[in-house]
Amino acid sequence: MEPETLQPRADSALPEQAMAPQPWRIHSVRPDVASNEVFSWTLYPEPGVEPGPPPAPGQFNMLYLFGVGEVPISVSAITDDGGIVHTTRAVGSVTRTMQELGPGAVVGLRGPFGTAWPLEQARGRDLVLVAGGIGLAPLRPVIHAALERRDDFGHVVICYGARSPGDMIFRDELDAWGARDDLDLRITVDRGTAAWRGDVGVVTQLIDRGGFDRRNTLAMVCGPEVMMRFAASSLERRGVKPEDIFVSMERNMRCAVGFCGHCQIGSQFVCRDGPVFPYPVMEPAFRIREL
Repeated sequence: MEPETLQPRADSALPEQAMAPQPWRIHSVRPDVASNEVFSWTLYPEPGVEPGPPPAPGQFNMLYLFGVGEVPISVSAITDDGGIVHTTRAVGSVTRTMQELGPGAVVGLRGPFGTAWPLEQARGRDLVLVAGGIGLAPLRPVIHAALERRDDFGHVVICYGARSPGDMIFRDELDAWGARDDLDLRITVDRGTAAWRGDVGVVTQLIDRGGFDRRNTLAMVCGPEVMMRFAASSLERRGVKPEDIFVSMERNMRCAVGFCGHCQIGSQFVCRDGPVFPYPVMEPAFRIREL
């Protein structure tokens, strides 16, 4: 039997910025860890480029290095004057080449793509954000929005886990968030140092402390998949309903519009149907080893 050919969606009339990379210039580069393994670019469109709609928290763009390749990168912030910030970990050929670029370099950008975190659904409720490692980057716009609209939410709890104190990203903002009295920031590391005075252990221990109304909480989780699975289990044990837990998936996305199938998980395409999913949609996949 011939393999089934993936057919384009019925709504496949896509704007140009979804298919053709547009030139954007790197305005600034910020190393987010001492090794520069994680870094943030602030990008602005070149003159004559008509940007797409502003990315919503949780969406991603495809960044293209001419002659090298293209990678999906979540949006970690939007500046007041329309710049887009992407935070990247250098782990492959494209992202390691990105690591070498500085201000003034021009890259291709298309997007934004994907589903967003359900901020409006969280209005009037307690908000629990659980991040592991660089998973804090896709949740950072949610934190910015929640602090700008602080009266729209009840308790805001941020649980962040990193491998070590030196691997924590956005250290200046973490310090600022930790100093606020209207925000509950909890941080843990896998391996402490002589100078570390905080928690050591897995991020689920931070969830188990509670501090939120289990009957009126919406949770957003982003990080390694094993962390997200255990975080969701911890939230459920605390009484949060599975349908009130949302996770952000990461897959090797090539087309970003649901054509190529590289990011398919069961019937779901991460680029098109995600990356943000209600936990019950992804829970069966989390139970399949090495999926």
